[in-house]
Amino acid sequence: MRILRLSPPNPTTLLLRLPPRLTLTTAASILSMSPTTEPQNQPPTFPTVTITYDQLKDRKVDLSQKIEDGFGPNGLGILSISDVPGYSLLRKGLLRLAPRLAHLPDHVKNKLEDPDTRYNFGWSHGKEKLESGKPDTMKGSFYANPIIDIPTTNSSLIERYPSYCGKNIWPHEELPELEAAFKSLGKLILDVGMLLAFHCDRYVLKQKKVCQDEGLEMILLHSRCHKGRLLYYFPTQNSSDDHGLSMSSWCGWHTDHGSLTGLTCALFTRDTLETPCPDSSAGLYIRTRTGEIVKVVYGEDEIAYQIGETTEILSRGQLCATPHCVRVLTLPF
Repeated sequence: MRILRLSPPNPTTLLLRLPPRLTLTTAASILSMSPTTEPQNQPPTFPTVTITYDQLKDRKVDLSQKIEDGFGPNGLGILSISDVPGYSLLRKGLLRLAPRLAHLPDHVKNKLEDPDTRYNFGWSHGKEKLESGKPDTMKGSFYANPIIDIPTTNSSLIERYPSYCGKNIWPHEELPELEAAFKSLGKLILDVGMLLAFHCDRYVLKQKKVCQDEGLEMILLHSRCHKGRLLYYFPTQNSSDDHGLSMSSWCGWHTDHGSLTGLTCALFTRDTLETPCPDSSAGLYIRTRTGEIVKVVYGEDEIAYQIGETTEILSRGQLCATPHCVRVLTLPF
């Protein structure tokens, strides 16, 4: 989320990455989808494949076709879940805290930083680099494990995997409501992801034999290293400066390396008032297996899920991860 005065609206989002293990770069392509009309020279826009929560929680329903359309070799590596009970309130409850967190005094945010985990727990701003090599000051991130505050006390694991085995840092005095809001939304995204993982495993087992402990559901169930990331995008003063003309201006091209990523829809504000995104070109873009770039959209009350490289490897390519990026607002201020 961002707060804008004269500049364009600002989004906040939450990503929950579940959990990382291996790395392999890959892509995916589109099948049987109808793009919405876009201005000339703009990539086409595609809605995500959507599954209702009632369908998802019914283990007797065969969702293989939906899974294949969204996550399969000819999919975009993303699908969304609609009508999740309680989700809308939890989403807004957390995202509305993002500007308050981002505008805490510097000395408070400094206490929330953790260089020992490479800034992968607590507050991080300007520590990542853009594709140009410049520090990324356009967004601030707050990282935490939404399930377990201290996933391990094993010093060798902490030293070897600091980005995943670190402990949470919460602003208990300055923003006490953040912890409960973060954990509540993060747990819901994980719980829904577990339901989705069951159907993913069923789809994969129809195609190839996979060891039981390599299934996505078991990985999520037994992992202690889930990671949530609350993003705050700072106001852009002039979209043509520095990064605005780049498609990957808000988040560079990458492929998620974990098992599964849960995404909320961004929340935009102008002068503290919530507003729809005013720029149809801003948002999530995916590169298909054929090399085409498309924009992907889903409803604000839907949870989107993207497949990570770990799951692609363990599913023997039946579930596919896709390169994607996020584009900044290109409207003048």
